[in-house]
Amino acid sequence: MADSSLISEFRIAIPDADLDDLKARLARTRWPEAECVDDWNQGIPLAYTRRLADYWANDYDWRAREEALNRFDHYTTEIDGLDIHFIHQRSRHEDAFPLLITHGWPGSIVEFGKVIEPLTEHGFDVVCPSLPGYGFSAKPAETGWGVEKIATAWDTLMGRLGYERFGAQGGDWGAAVTTQIGRNAGPRSRSGGDISNCAAIHLNMPLGFPPGKLDNPTDEEQQALERGQYYQKWDSGYSKQQSTRPQTLGYGLVDSPVGQLAWIVEKFWSWTDSDGDPENVLTKDEMLDNVMLYWLTASGASSARLYWESFNAFGSFDRVELPTGVAAFPREILKAPRSWCEGGYNITHWTDMPRGGHFAAFEQPELFVEDVKKFFDTVR
Repeated sequence: MADSSLISEFRIAIPDADLDDLKARLARTRWPEAECVDDWNQGIPLAYTRRLADYWANDYDWRAREEALNRFDHYTTEIDGLDIHFIHQRSRHEDAFPLLITHGWPGSIVEFGKVIEPLTEHGFDVVCPSLPGYGFSAKPAETGWGVEKIATAWDTLMGRLGYERFGAQGGDWGAAVTTQIGRNAGPRSRSGGDISNCAAIHLNMPLGFPPGKLDNPTDEEQQALERGQYYQKWDSGYSKQQSTRPQTLGYGLVDSPVGQLAWIVEKFWSWTDSDGDPENVLTKDEMLDNVMLYWLTASGASSARLYWESFNAFGSFDRVELPTGVAAFPREILKAPRSWCEGGYNITHWTDMPRGGHFAAFEQPELFVEDVKKFFDTVR
């Protein structure tokens, strides 16, 4: 049964002083020298970063972007002593199916801005929370807020909203949380019985690993192995730092807007299906909207701590018995073949997408919505 007494309405309203401070900090940026290569191989290039920072300072209109985000219905509720922010967008359809969608790092609720309304039109009540320490959710002051606790909190949230049965979707950390929700709903949950009312899960970054030594890998497996090797060698430094010393990193990210911009936008370059230019799939405004949710809430350290809490969650092999749908996008960070994922999930739906990368709903909203609808139509 819904308990509205525990839920408060929320509206994004950033003080003018915070925007003035941002502009002043951007003007005082102390820039490094240019990279020694003519591409992104040493990180986000100086010339591109300066152009984007100049746009941020002089052309980007936060008030217009804030108003656009406020078209959604925002709320907060306290769960286990922590205020959790979430969007709750109800469908006009009376028989709407509740759908919980969870972002990851370096994402936010901004990732779902282009899919929330289409999903409600397709008969979903959409619940989109900000992870603890991210966006407008509160920052844990004690350890323990890892994937398992977040999954339990999300189930509490759905129950508090009155949903006795729901679906869950996620990528990146959202995939890890959604996977744990799926485990909690299955017969092997640690409590000895179901502790989640989730009916099915959908992922755009399934957690899959080779079943053993691959003496004769298929072409698909070879590509996955090479992608994994590239990630470990060139693309995983952020995760090592955030999973070991998030506090040290946080000082720079919380103090320098250009530092926070570079830390995030470099991943938009690396993890999108954009032919080497993130602006081929995301506008400057869209990227900066996401950066702003980290900058305005000073979440550089608090968001990184989730890696310290739960980085091993991506290595868990406890099987999800719930029906599981997967949208496999070609430019995912780690694109595990279906055969690698079937040991961990009861996969009843798998779609190899024609294009798109890690930020599925952000990059390819139409493909994302179509696949989510197609899968959950089988269980609602």
